[in-house]
Amino acid sequence: MCAHLEEHGYRIRERNAAYRFGELDVVAEKDGVLCFVEVRMRSSAVFGDPAATVSGAKQRKVVRSAMLYLQRERLWNRVQVRFDVASVVGRGPRAVIEHLPGAFDAGF
Repeated sequence: MCAHLEEHGYRIRERNAAYRFGELDVVAEKDGVLCFVEVRMRSSAVFGDPAATVSGAKQRKVVRSAMLYLQRERLWNRVQVRFDVASVVGRGPRAVIEHLPGAFDAGF
């Protein structure tokens, strides 16, 4: 997933960052926007789009973890923030990746 983002001009700042509220899968930056990317994977599309599994509870965990990240990095109120979801179906070079910028917001 990170290679896909880098191919599209993103700079990866962090991967799999664990916080008290949960984990940030990927923190990436592009054009001055800090993107918190929740990655969802499935081996096939039989059970639907993996992106659909990002529940409201999961979104809240990501947002809370992102807030801690912003505090830790002293970026609070200094950068534009976006919450993305990446859907990966399959494995290896045949995997289908769909990046959904702005898939959800912080709710405040």
